[in-house]
Amino acid sequence: MNGTTQPEESQPEPGTAREAPEGSGFPTGASRRSLRTSRPGDGAGGASSSRAGRDLPAAIGVGVVLILLVLAGLLFVPLAFVATVAVFGVFGCWEVSRALSTAKADVPPVPLAVGSVALPFAAYYGGEEAIAFALTGTAALVMLWRLFEGGAGALRSILASLLTILWIPTLLSFGVLLFNEPNGALKVATLLLLVVANDTFGYLVGASLGKHPMAPKISPKKSWEGFAGSVAGAVVVGVLAAVFLLHQPWWAGLVLAVATVAAATAGDLSESMLKRELGIKDMSNMLPGHGGVMDRLDSIVFATPVAYILSVLLLPGAL
Repeated sequence: MNGTTQPEESQPEPGTAREAPEGSGFPTGASRRSLRTSRPGDGAGGASSSRAGRDLPAAIGVGVVLILLVLAGLLFVPLAFVATVAVFGVFGCWEVSRALSTAKADVPPVPLAVGSVALPFAAYYGGEEAIAFALTGTAALVMLWRLFEGGAGALRSILASLLTILWIPTLLSFGVLLFNEPNGALKVATLLLLVVANDTFGYLVGASLGKHPMAPKISPKKSWEGFAGSVAGAVVVGVLAAVFLLHQPWWAGLVLAVATVAAATAGDLSESMLKRELGIKDMSNMLPGHGGVMDRLDSIVFATPVAYILSVLLLPGAL
């Protein structure tokens, strides 16, 4: 999700072909290289494979709808916000489990869906301790489910399931904890503004000036110039939000902005690494113009617990 981009050259994918289980929704018998090179827009130079090559009107429309849904919950119906987090968690887990099936790590969808709903509501009603109980219960449900299913690959399945639960709904639940903080709606709004600033300024600077890739083997589009743009833009937004929204010192906004950009970039690179390993471009095509839900959440899931921890440490008395 982090927009620190520069024109991407077509990169050969290491590894050999992996067979996807029947019904997984992924091609079988195709190498990672063919999966990438067969996509539209992956021609010489790869210039059209940047985010600008997506359906821009659809992307803007979907983005506006998502923002309105979140804002409506934040400002008017708290339980709607919690339910929105749960829905994002369910679809995010579904996308990741679908992708992991190409590596023969079959993740049981029902326990993940239960955990994705239980974790944010546990955070809302019970705080940190309730998250720990909900996570433990979800892990136990996963293991019992695989025990009764039996079959080979149970250990791989359990580990993949726990990774998915820890990565998506558990980290997203920290957003509900942030919402429960004093003046939590504005704190969550500040977090979202910082993530948007990270993406927007990173894209603008990276697309025009990016020359030095951050991690060429993971995401050749990410550049150090774009990262600098993300930091600069987020710092401006963070300082303004701290002073005018949260009524806190300017330096608190600076610290929050830098930490959010670092976490968001790590989240974006983590998802890129997984997709590159699995030989896929997007987690799904669920969101027109965006790709999958996880292609939008990749930055947020890592940034959310960082924002919550810093909020507790730096902004306990935000008015």
